[in-house]
Amino acid sequence: MQRSDISRRAVLAGAAGLAAGAAVGVGRATAAPRVRAAADRVTAITHVTVIDATGAPAKRDQTVLLRDGRILAVEPSRRIGVPLGADVVDGRGKFLIPGLANMHNHTFDGEQIEPPLHLANGVTTVREMTANSDVTGWRRRIEAGTMSGPRWTIGSPIVDGSPSLWEGLGAPYIAVATPEEGRATVRAQKDAGADFVKVYTRLSRPSFFAIADEARRQRIPFLGHLSDFVQMTEASDAGLASIEHLFQIWYDTSSREDELRRQITAVPIAGGEYNGWLNKMHPYEYAAARSYDRHKAAGVFARLARNGTRVTPTLVLHTFTDMPGDTPMNDPRYAYFPAATREFWQFALGLIYLGGRTPAQDARGREIFERRLQLVQDLDRAGVPLMAGTDNGTSYLMPGFSLHDELARLSQAGLSNMRVLQTATLEPARYLGVRDRGTVERGNVADLVLLDADPLRDIRNTTRINSVVFRGQVIDPATRERMLDDVKKAAAAMVPPPQPRAATCPC
Repeated sequence: MQRSDISRRAVLAGAAGLAAGAAVGVGRATAAPRVRAAADRVTAITHVTVIDATGAPAKRDQTVLLRDGRILAVEPSRRIGVPLGADVVDGRGKFLIPGLANMHNHTFDGEQIEPPLHLANGVTTVREMTANSDVTGWRRRIEAGTMSGPRWTIGSPIVDGSPSLWEGLGAPYIAVATPEEGRATVRAQKDAGADFVKVYTRLSRPSFFAIADEARRQRIPFLGHLSDFVQMTEASDAGLASIEHLFQIWYDTSSREDELRRQITAVPIAGGEYNGWLNKMHPYEYAAARSYDRHKAAGVFARLARNGTRVTPTLVLHTFTDMPGDTPMNDPRYAYFPAATREFWQFALGLIYLGGRTPAQDARGREIFERRLQLVQDLDRAGVPLMAGTDNGTSYLMPGFSLHDELARLSQAGLSNMRVLQTATLEPARYLGVRDRGTVERGNVADLVLLDADPLRDIRNTTRINSVVFRGQVIDPATRERMLDDVKKAAAAMVPPPQPRAATCPC
């Protein structure tokens, strides 16, 4: 397949003036917003319904006290008073949940509108799946208190086989040809400060297991895509911390596994043939999905659960890749993104995802997606920990907004609304090893979202955001609206660059 010279980095290069964007004052979108409480004062959220995400029933008419970025108390309002001088947020008729986490995100150069979009949408934690100097800089500024935005966990560049699917496509990657190179890469990424090593699709078996062993020696997590050459159960046994996307899960659960594995490992994939990989593997993925053996799957999933291997389904990504023709073209949320970004989305949709598709492929895509929904339900019922993630960076997936779309898809898959909420709260906190996040409990970090409607009644109510609390500070409705308005104005002011070059996800 002929590769395009168009690159997402360059398509968005014209947005690089965002921080200096004199016309719109982009600094207002990224600088720390004004909040309702000073760090050393108490904030009281009174008479609120608390959904603590532990799995316990909602607690009605609670008062939650915050101080110094922590939850000081969660008590029935009748049993606790409001301290003199406290900043009071009236929670009557509202619902308090933990701050949300997007556990599969990609940020590309020039998208400095991204941190406020996450935060305004209640996303207070982000796992960044590809090393990025912008995100590293944002994290430093956020931790220093000079910029508003979520807590960031940042991985290595993509660590792929040689040749890599990403060769020449603009995304940061490392091609590993030998086990020795794999080990050296793990050590180098740990020394560079990566929070985890991100492995990818075309790693050979020897390189994959060398990386797994070295990651264990260096005590750094490794996670990412399943390799075309390694069984999912083998990867789980080797310590793969989380499996990203649902592309290759079918093979371990297929009654035709041996036959299909022989076929997929023989498929020729050239360097930079990311699109070719999607197209060439599609028939085999379809065959594996149609030969899904639920009895076999139960054993496979029990093994993942015992190992503590997590899965990030990214159903919003699969909605797009399985059914690209259904992508809405007039979503009002697109107004928060510059014309260059929207032009890239349209370019990628037409060239990469819709180009050459037949009605038969569309029908297969719809069937595969329905099977993915059942797959997610089976994973959850088997006790495999699931985490919410979006794969922002793929066309039409939006920082902040798309996480709520993912929660709706997880509900569509049959998860209870509490379990859906936990995929973006409790489970990410457990994965990150932070005991003071992910639930609304005394002593925990005060990263919270105040909603105007009950998400346990309808998970889509997570979009009904009244206020966001980050590090104990309240972004009230008026401030939140100003943040979003600043982003929209900044996006509208950006001028598309000439002669774009570039890349796309999923990654």
